[in-house]
Amino acid sequence: ALPIWSFLSDYWASPDKDRQNMVLYRSDYAMILLNRYPYTNGHLMVAPGRAVADLPMLSEDERGDLMALIVLAERLLRVAMNPQGVNIGINIGKCAGAGLPGHLHVHVVPRWAGDTNFMSVVGNVRVVPQALEEVYEELAKVLPKVVEGKE
Repeated sequence: ALPIWSFLSDYWASPDKDRQNMVLYRSDYAMILLNRYPYTNGHLMVAPGRAVADLPMLSEDERGDLMALIVLAERLLRVAMNPQGVNIGINIGKCAGAGLPGHLHVHVVPRWAGDTNFMSVVGNVRVVPQALEEVYEELAKVLPKVVEGKE
């Protein structure tokens, strides 16, 4: 059986701690947050509020809302960080790389030419040139314009 608890469930239940939890945006069924262990600067996650293991477990409304936030997250990254590309992906199941197999989430990762190097392979170290709090503030500042479609 998959675990029912997840930190994402805790975050969803605590909107008063959004800044502390790096949650940038909430909709009726999902949220956008910064990944605390990013592959690159601005690595976002989009997660439904309800802990489910895979896409078919979501209602139609939840799936639609999740996709709308994925689109919003991509637009936010493009406006705020000007990446050359974006990776969007879901790892479903532990063998597929899901670090939190009981709570589906989508990775939205901005990419630039040369943003990865040997450090993570050889040294098991990730090099992220900006503090999470700074990235949060930068994205939070741009977010209202992106939500309103005025970017």
